[in-house]
This record gives sequence, structure tokens and C-alpha cells, in this order.
Amino acid sequence: MQHLANIFWLGTKELRSFSRDFVLFGFVIYSFTLAVYAQAESPAQEAHNSSVAIVDEDHSTLSRAIAAALLPPYFSPPTEVVAGQVDELMDTARSTFVLDVPPHYERGIVAGRRPAIQVNVDATAMMQAGIGAGYLQQIIAREIARSATGSEPSRAEPVNLAVRVAFNPNLTTQLFNAVMAIIGNVNMLAIILAGAAIIREREHGTMDHLLIMPLTPFEIAAAKVWANGLVITVAVGLSLWLVIETLLGIPIVGSIPLFMAGVMIYLFFATAIGIFLGTVARSMPQLGLLFVLVALPMNILSGGNTPLDSMPAFLRAVMELSPSTHFVSFAQAILYRGAGIDVIWPQFAVVGIVGGIFFALSIMRFRKISAAMM
Repeated sequence: MQHLANIFWLGTKELRSFSRDFVLFGFVIYSFTLAVYAQAESPAQEAHNSSVAIVDEDHSTLSRAIAAALLPPYFSPPTEVVAGQVDELMDTARSTFVLDVPPHYERGIVAGRRPAIQVNVDATAMMQAGIGAGYLQQIIAREIARSATGSEPSRAEPVNLAVRVAFNPNLTTQLFNAVMAIIGNVNMLAIILAGAAIIREREHGTMDHLLIMPLTPFEIAAAKVWANGLVITVAVGLSLWLVIETLLGIPIVGSIPLFMAGVMIYLFFATAIGIFLGTVARSMPQLGLLFVLVALPMNILSGGNTPLDSMPAFLRAVMELSPSTHFVSFAQAILYRGAGIDVIWPQFAVVGIVGGIFFALSIMRFRKISAAMM
């Protein structure tokens, strides 16, 4: 019972230290508010209000129909320009797409020839350029078929495909990016806070005070785990409520309590990594460098940014052993697909087991460092 009391009071001391560290306190608030909002709103991966200019050298019914078919939300209202303005528009990034309809284009279509429309694409906006070019091709083909037949084109395929998009019907990037920003920040903040707690004790000289007290290294480390884990858990819950659901208006279809339980299980692993790095690093700059080497690859390769199927077989096998991969997997299953505990319990088990192993290794490392300092 005395061990639990020691862990509790050491944890409250850690919370008081964190509340007085205005840089870390502000960084946590920023990471789960403005950073989440910015990541959700900024990097759109679909064509949205793409700027289009048209060089209409045909001035026919077909060329005007093509211009009229470029509608929001995929494209902004097209601007008619002359051929001499194309290079300037592309060089100054004022237009992502420039269509050049040649003279007598409709006449060539009616005569059965295959005249070409030149489409200039600013590929520095890679996602919008790739997706938008595909949309343009479909729109132009549809208007040509409608002009030739006088009606909507019919499908020539022997099978009609009925495509149903699950979990994100409108294919909006915002729905994916907002939640993935929180998941990524959980990993980042857990490692930084736990590691910084060890470095802060060492730099302030309070680690020596703790070691001469009747405390075990396990109690010291466990107190830092629950205190920093509590900070991140509260921040995640508030971010889901205030930023995701209230500010962005993104509905969460799954169980938030189940997701929060998964976050707490994962924090044993992430904070253990932070404690381990804190015992290796001698200063905050060194901790930052170790964070880049350890945490960033875990975030990038966990499946949140790149699907595991797209990775080499060896790398995929290695990442299957990482709790961060299973954390991303069950977080997406809960929040996007509404999965229950009957579906995601294997991921919970893997995260808990591997997290427990890393926590034990971190305690051993912390005990060794503590013995050397005494």
C-alpha cells in the first residue's frame, strides 16, 4: 500500500512540475488543438475548387458545354483567356489547369475524326493535378458523347458496377486527417513528456534528491508514466470533443470510451520509450535527436501515412511487431468503422504485451542508471 501511495504523490509532484513548465504545457495544448485543426483543413488530397482557365479557339456549342460542365466543388468557375497568357498563368501558379480547345474542334468530332484538346497541368500541386486531370478527362468525354448522341452517354460495359464507399462516403480528406493528427500526436507527446520528465529531474538536480529518499526506481518511473499519461489522455478526450466534433463537425461513429481505453493501454508503451530515451540522453537537445531517430519512423511507418501493403515485405514484418502499428489499426477501426471490443481485442492484447515488455526494459535501464548515480 505504501508503494501505491508513493507512486500517487510522486505523480502529483510530476503534474505540478508540468503545470509550471509553460513551454511543454503550451506545446500540449497546441498539439491537440491548432495542430489538429490545421492538419485537418490544410492538406486536401482531392480536387477542390481547382482553378481552371480555357483557351476557346473553337467558340462552338461543344466548347461552351465543356466550360459549363466544370462545376464546384471540384473546379472553380473557369476563366477564358487567350493563348498568349498560358505560360504566364502556369508560371505564376494562377491556374492549376489550362484547357486549349483548338479551332474547328466540334466540326472534327462530328466528322468522325479525333481532334485533341490540350490540357496543361501544374503538377506542383500533385494530388489536385492527378485527381483533377482524371475528372477533366471524364467531363470532356461525357460532353463529347452527349454532343454526338444528343443525350446522356450510355454504358457500353456488359456489367454495371455499383460502387459503395464505406466509412467515408464523400471521400473527404478532412475526416481522415483530423483523427490521424490526434493519433500521431499521442505517440509524439507521450515520448517527449516522459523523456523530458527524466531530463528535467537531472538538469534541476532533483533526481539525486529522489534517489536518497526511501523510493524505488519502479515507483519513480511509474509515477512519471501515470502522470504524463493522464495529461495526454485528458488532452485527447478534449481534442475529440472540442476540435473534432464541435469545431470541425466531424462525426465519430465508434465508441469514444473504448478508444480512450486503447489510448491508455498504448501509453504504457509510448511513455516507456520516453523513459528509456530519457535515461540514454544527457540533455534536451540529445533527447530531441533521439526522438527524430525513434519516434518519427514509428509514426511514418505505422500505417497512418502509408498503407502497410505498400511497404517492402521485410519492413512490413518488422512494423507488425510495433505497438504503434496496432494502435493506428484499432484507432481507425473504432473511430471510423465503429468496431467493438470483439473485433479489436487482438490489437489491444499485442499493444499491452509489447508495451509491458518495453516498460519492464525501461525500468531495468532506469534502475541501472539510478544505481550508477548513487
